[in-house]
Amino acid sequence: MAKEPRRSTRRSDAKAAPPEAPARERIVDAMMALLAETPYGRIGLGDIAEAAGVSLATLRETFAGKLGIVAAFMRRIDLAVLAGGSPDMETGPRDRLFEAEMRRLDALSPYREAVRRLADSARSDPGLACALHRLAARSQKWTLVAAGIDHGGVLGRLGVEGAVLIHADTMRTWLDDDDPDLSRTMAALDRSLRRGERAMRFLGGVCSVVPRFAACGRRMRDSGRDRRTADRNA
Repeated sequence: MAKEPRRSTRRSDAKAAPPEAPARERIVDAMMALLAETPYGRIGLGDIAEAAGVSLATLRETFAGKLGIVAAFMRRIDLAVLAGGSPDMETGPRDRLFEAEMRRLDALSPYREAVRRLADSARSDPGLACALHRLAARSQKWTLVAAGIDHGGVLGRLGVEGAVLIHADTMRTWLDDDDPDLSRTMAALDRSLRRGERAMRFLGGVCSVVPRFAACGRRMRDSGRDRRTADRNA
């Protein structure tokens, strides 16, 4: 008599275990969790690897150091801002930038304590402060893109620096704003944007005048050179 085939003891309706998050994301999450409780300078690479559940070799393969992990976190926030969709070009630049900046703050909300400690650490570490400024400038370029605002040329570069200042100024209020609707933060952002708008109008006027002065200077230089050449040939 043929034997019955052995039945599997596994339940066919058993749910598979949820996939583990990629090492890169676990490392970023671990860094931000540690930052929420520990100053930046006191966090070791071994601490990050242990908290993320990865080996030191995996950590080194993924990131060059702590600042690279912070850069990856800021990239994560940039992506959240850009995922908000295309800007409504029927509204003014200030309103579009307001919306983009608020999306950034919403994305940062789960990491508020980590952001606070990182900012505190930067106040006593000039090297960290300079590095964070470079990362903030890169992020604000994407904020301006999300708002549909051109950031090319000299005026555009000044606009990026202005956006960095606006964000930093608003963050000071946001870190201590316990209101669910973030009314204080929105008021601070609106004030900063209005100041920035006036400054950009002034700089736009200056930038439009500078080329005319430069052209006048070139004409004067060329005229003087022609006179000297004529005097030598006389």
